[in-house]
Amino acid sequence: MNSSPATVFTKIDDYRFEIPRRGDMRVPGRIIATERLLKKIGEERVAQQIANVACLPGIVGWSLAMPDAHWGYGFPVGGVAATDIDAGGVISPGGIGFDISCGVRLLRTNLEAGPLKARVPELMDALFAAVPSGVGSEGRIRLDARGMKGVFEGGARWAASAGFGDEEDLRTCEDGGRLSGADPELPSEKAVARGKDQLGTLGSGNHFLEVQEIDEIYDAKAAAAFGLFKGQLVASVHTGSRGCGYQICEDSLRAMRKASQRHRISVPDPQLACAPFSSDEGKEYFAAMCSAANFARANRQVITHRVREAFERGLGISPKDHGVRVVYDVCHNIAKVETHEVGGRKVKVCVHRKGATRAFPAGHPEVPEPYRAVGQPVLVPGSMGTFTYVLAGTQEAMSETFGTTCHGAGRMMSRTQAAKQVHGGDLARDLKSQGIEVRTDSYRGLAEEAPFAYKDVSEVVEACHGSGISRKVARMRPLGVVKG
Repeated sequence: MNSSPATVFTKIDDYRFEIPRRGDMRVPGRIIATERLLKKIGEERVAQQIANVACLPGIVGWSLAMPDAHWGYGFPVGGVAATDIDAGGVISPGGIGFDISCGVRLLRTNLEAGPLKARVPELMDALFAAVPSGVGSEGRIRLDARGMKGVFEGGARWAASAGFGDEEDLRTCEDGGRLSGADPELPSEKAVARGKDQLGTLGSGNHFLEVQEIDEIYDAKAAAAFGLFKGQLVASVHTGSRGCGYQICEDSLRAMRKASQRHRISVPDPQLACAPFSSDEGKEYFAAMCSAANFARANRQVITHRVREAFERGLGISPKDHGVRVVYDVCHNIAKVETHEVGGRKVKVCVHRKGATRAFPAGHPEVPEPYRAVGQPVLVPGSMGTFTYVLAGTQEAMSETFGTTCHGAGRMMSRTQAAKQVHGGDLARDLKSQGIEVRTDSYRGLAEEAPFAYKDVSEVVEACHGSGISRKVARMRPLGVVKG
């Protein structure tokens, strides 16, 4: 398929572009973007991947891409697809990705950022010591196989019950911090071994722990419901299931390739290997994926506990006074069983969200009660040195994107390309000159995540806001960042 926007994409309006059905596509493709973002999407193989995903058995509606979309394994990162479970719809690990349940958690405080800016270096030192980062990083928790099964089953609830937080933390997490479909017996010994020492760690790549100041409020009612105010000191955590989730995905891909053959499923790209959701193979993958997802949720919960300790140690402020609480925790690499309206009828679907965030509207029963009147919080980080946004879910998302919006800025340059253009030490000094303290154990890794390697997160957010699939609530600017 030609990937030129002029020949592939049909413009519907300023934010919606369509790839018409052709060949084996069962549904059209649809991209939420601006003209400028679309140009970059068109330069990559994203259009072909959208078309390939549209060939999956049981897919309904559209094969979707969010404005931060870029090329990925099988699905584009930023890809969304829903399959009709009762009509033989499939589940594909390529639609979730290797870092299962990678996501973002936003923590608010009672503190104003202004009076504390001079002490941010101390706080960042404490956070860097408290939350290990980098490739293969290990935390202070050591688990045996039995303990790992508890994590796979309990997620953030396991962490809170083990003393890393409390019930209030779970009240404002997606799914209450735990997916119920996990089978803790399914992850392999290798997956268990890779995860048993990694709870409470960031890892590497685009994962981070950031201290931020809220500098804009766009929706006062929603911001108040979320406990946010202008000038507030907050923190964001972006990480996932670490080596454990990667191994579960790798193990599942081998099994799914064989399953595709057994079920005689033909896909245009072997990276889209899949099985009917209702098949034994589909059920096993989903249960293993839920186990990895619960590991990721436990990981972010343990990090939350470490952040509280670091605030007390680094700033000398008591927990009662700093008041670090969870605003929301939401993942963006996951498959979920949900009911959506398709063609005028309610359909049980498997929604694949790969580099895409759930965005349920006001009134939806799965939105936590404190936020139900305004909609689900959506957390959209940028790159180092750029803004992070809080959005809210909308009804337009429910009717058009299966309750989904973007997940971040989206890469537009490979890590290798970025590292060739800047030295990590120079980048750290440049960020410091902008008032952003950086802590990292790898200047190479820092260079790979340079802000210029990413799209403009503000433009990505404007596409989501302008199209109506989420709405802006608040914006944060970074004061300090821990990078792997």
